[in-house]
Amino acid sequence: MTEKREQPQRTETVHPPDCEAAVLFEVLWSALADLLGTPATATLIRRSLKHAARTVPELQGISVSRERFEYHLFLPPEWKAGTAGTLDGLREVARELQPLLQELTGPVVLRRLRGIPEIERCRLFPPEDES
Repeated sequence: MTEKREQPQRTETVHPPDCEAAVLFEVLWSALADLLGTPATATLIRRSLKHAARTVPELQGISVSRERFEYHLFLPPEWKAGTAGTLDGLREVARELQPLLQELTGPVVLRRLRGIPEIERCRLFPPEDES
């Protein structure tokens, strides 16, 4: 007899091992910058952060600034400390980012992002068949 395992409800938080928000944010930033360039990445991330911060106030501590031609990310200390809940905040940013990327690039960029092992393992974006 096989045991039926219940699937977590959408309201439950599932955190795979080694899914640190600060590391994932940097992976996401780097991948987008490689694909779209840093100015476009900064614009998309800022817009996504702004919208996501309405429901996740901890995101207000994140900023993207430019000094001459170089962009800098500032993450709250709790993101670097791996505090619980920060991955949920990053997932909210990804939820806001996904339709922007879909509209601008079709499925191309989202497929590339989903193919990055860290992003896939931590389910930052839902698989294509769920989106």
